[in-house]
Amino acid sequence: MSGRAPAADEPPHDCMLCPRLADFRSDNRRAFPDFFNAPVPSFGPGDARLLIVGLAPGLKGANCTGRPFTGDYAGDLLYETLCRQGFAQGTYAKTADDGLRLIDCRITNAVRCVPPQNKPTPAEAANCRGYLAATIAEMDRLQAILALGRIAHEAVLRVFGVPLKKAPFAHAARHDLGQTRLYDSYHCSRYNTNTRRLTPEMFDEVFLMIRADLD
Repeated sequence: MSGRAPAADEPPHDCMLCPRLADFRSDNRRAFPDFFNAPVPSFGPGDARLLIVGLAPGLKGANCTGRPFTGDYAGDLLYETLCRQGFAQGTYAKTADDGLRLIDCRITNAVRCVPPQNKPTPAEAANCRGYLAATIAEMDRLQAILALGRIAHEAVLRVFGVPLKKAPFAHAARHDLGQTRLYDSYHCSRYNTNTRRLTPEMFDEVFLMIRADLD
């Protein structure tokens, strides 16, 4: 790990804002010493017009590889869709060094550290919100934010100071946040796709809406 200070929008390697997550990270470093086991940084260019916000790293996905949505089932659908919709180029091979490149798109998480049972607490989401706010603030060309799931949706609204009741979460919903629009999708998790709550066609429709608005 480099000794350089982290970027303002990224938590430090040994972030201690959330004691429970820090303890879980320590446990995982002992159990999985070859994993990334640190707050997962954003992936993609800072001058992108689209920011995708997920919930948190998966234990054996991004927490292992160090890249959002990389190595777990959710990444299979997300990166396949991004490539098909022109927001990514290359071959997704479930590793951070597969050479996949995002185009006009960046990916981050509302909570940067892996939580037990994939469930961050409201306090942990609040602790990490400053990093999401910094990520959004540094993206000068940002026009669209896609929230994957309700927690990501609410995290974005809180960054913008929008009351949750004024912009309720719903799949394929679109909300104006000044110069930026917030789009919603059910999370591309294995559970949602296996139960058909989210189909590839439904996911494509959200990206087609975003693409049409951007272009």
